[in-house]
Amino acid sequence: MSIADVLMPQMGESITEGTITRWLKKVGERVGKDEPLFEISTDKVDAEIPAPVAGTLARILAEEGQTIAVHAVVAQIEASGDDATTPPAASPKAAETKPSETTPAPAPTPSATPPPRPVQSAATAPPPRTAPEESPDEDAKLRSSPLVRRLAKEQDVDLSEVEGSGPGGRITKEDLLAYVERQKAPAPPASRPTPAAAPRPALPSEPGTRVEIVPMTPMRKKIAERMVLSRHTAAHCTTVFQVDLTKIVAIYNREKGRFEQQENVKLSYTPFFVRAVIDGLKRFPIVNSSVSGDDIIYKKDIHMGIAVALDWGLIVPVIPHADEKSFLGLTRAINDLAERARQKRLSVADVEGGTFTITNPGALGGMFATPIINPPQVGIVGVGGVHKQPVVINDAIAIRSIVHLSLSYDHRVIDGAVADQFLASVKNYLEDWEEDLFA
Repeated sequence: MSIADVLMPQMGESITEGTITRWLKKVGERVGKDEPLFEISTDKVDAEIPAPVAGTLARILAEEGQTIAVHAVVAQIEASGDDATTPPAASPKAAETKPSETTPAPAPTPSATPPPRPVQSAATAPPPRTAPEESPDEDAKLRSSPLVRRLAKEQDVDLSEVEGSGPGGRITKEDLLAYVERQKAPAPPASRPTPAAAPRPALPSEPGTRVEIVPMTPMRKKIAERMVLSRHTAAHCTTVFQVDLTKIVAIYNREKGRFEQQENVKLSYTPFFVRAVIDGLKRFPIVNSSVSGDDIIYKKDIHMGIAVALDWGLIVPVIPHADEKSFLGLTRAINDLAERARQKRLSVADVEGGTFTITNPGALGGMFATPIINPPQVGIVGVGGVHKQPVVINDAIAIRSIVHLSLSYDHRVIDGAVADQFLASVKNYLEDWEEDLFA
């Protein structure tokens, strides 16, 4: 038998660490090659990580909840069978010390096996040696991760003006967000003394109070950061249109059985809305743009993000070049992304590069919502629930299937008239639907 190291995978170029959320096997249990071994959470995706070889789980070197640098050893497997030819791993002592090699230190000390590393947050974990750097000179000046540099570019922030609190003066995400917030906060009056910082609210202590304190998951932290960043950056406005979906409902009821039998794919209302939004984005390209400083970047391709609600958070997988797909192709892509999102099988590439987003707050019956824009995008469409209600048509009352569509848009680049024109075009496309679903 030989020992195989299990490493923390790098889920994307900008990913430098991951948090182990759950071990799916215990020490001493058998595991097959490519069988899910543990689950991780990064600032982009949650994923199940398969075992690199078949054998017996010999050691677990990182506990649940611990944040580990990519390429660090998190476990060891005693390989067997066809995997016996796997190159032998480092000795147990070397395996235990390997994660600590990514931590900068004044000088190496050839001592005994170090104590277990403390749990590190995503903001304070040191970067691995293997993480790509811009250049030695630039890194020496900025000392920040690719994610921080990308956020700084989106916020038009000069990182040389941000004071880093990480190891060696490294600039963390929290440092950058705090700097952005300070820049937007009004200066206190000069004649008044600056009040002391308010103490952190104490936990409820009244007699009989029952509480449960649960730390945020990495995904929830990331959602919180991006939503607060969006609200602090974009000038949010929302417009809402009522759409008569009676024609679409009739088409859906007529064709859903044929879709499942002939194409082996489940039909939903979502591809109808995606198709209509794509047409609107082509008519009003500024809605498919982003902002960089004082520049507006018009996106020539439409990469559609579809928000998927999960039991453990919200994720927005992306359909690249959605405007080039047929209705059937969109339906397959939407179903595939949603299924892989729920099974934690999305890659980082599946959630990057979106130019516009659609979310469905009406899935549970809501009439409409005012969703927060997914930065750096400048708009997001919210699809409400489909309800039958009485409407007036040619001075007569009729029962129609109605849906409310909302558009949250960034008023820095999109004016109210353009927003209404865009949503009106989406409404007209749906109410006057003419597309053959099988073309």
